Amino acid sequence: MAVLTPAPADTPAPAPVTPPAKPVRRRRPSPGRIVAWAVMVAIVLITLLPFYWIARTALSSNAALATDPANPLPVDFGWGGFERVFGLQSTKEALAQGGAGGSLNFWRYLFNSTVVATLVTVCQLMFSAMAAYAFARLRWRGRDRVFGLFLAGLMVPTIFTLLPNFILIKELGLVDTLLGIALPTMFMTPFAVFFLRQFFMNLPRELEEAALLDGAGKVRIFFRLSLPMASAPMATLGVLTYITAWNDYFWPLMVSYSDSSRVLTVALSIFRSQTPQTGTDWAGLMAATLVAALPMLVLFGVFARRIVNSIGFSGLK
Repeated sequence: MAVLTPAPADTPAPAPVTPPAKPVRRRRPSPGRIVAWAVMVAIVLITLLPFYWIARTALSSNAALATDPANPLPVDFGWGGFERVFGLQSTKEALAQGGAGGSLNFWRYLFNSTVVATLVTVCQLMFSAMAAYAFARLRWRGRDRVFGLFLAGLMVPTIFTLLPNFILIKELGLVDTLLGIALPTMFMTPFAVFFLRQFFMNLPRELEEAALLDGAGKVRIFFRLSLPMASAPMATLGVLTYITAWNDYFWPLMVSYSDSSRVLTVALSIFRSQTPQTGTDWAGLMAATLVAALPMLVLFGVFARRIVNSIGFSGLK
């Protein structure tokens, strides 16, 4: 009878046999996928074309634009339009390049727009968050009916509220002031309350119940627990509110009458009205428009993904 002897301890174990890797086959794009990508590229190009045309016009000279208006490249390339916007040209130089020669207090208008947009954004975030938390977490009689009535404000066109708001601002003595421009939208809007309410409703109630057992009140729970957890949608709403307040035109036009309260969007129309005898200063106007829109484009580009994700999450309830 044969006796089996164990293998020596230093004998290496046999290496595992790995099957050969199968070559990865790349799927050929289907005709539908190619058409979809072509349509998306076309939409992107159509969307970016106005911004490119603004930059092309701003980098051209007014005299050259009249001679070759269809040229896709800057005609007689120069920085004269931007120099007139920032007040770096003398009146003689501005008139020679087809400008109006009038001064544009750009930095003052930029400061006014920043103050108004910041004031509206900060106050609206705080008051809308408190109202949204009350609609989502507090139980009180008639809550749902009041919220439905509040949401009905989304169906009221903004133009219907301009005259009552103007009369109110006039009675308060806030015409031609930055506070008068910011006041109608400074507290809350139906969209902001609805947006934040959807997020607060998705928060787990167990956290609040644990805080209540520890002796915390509703106010403390809101500021110390719920509000920090809502930092992402608050940031998204802040970006959207800031862009909306920055781009507002008609209401600041009704309320402001002097440079002390005139915002940048209204100043552009004033710059447009300063038309010289040679025609509209298109290079200067497009340069001012590009400078005014550039901060908002950068802001939206940085927070674009967060905005889309927060809107999708808040609408899941």
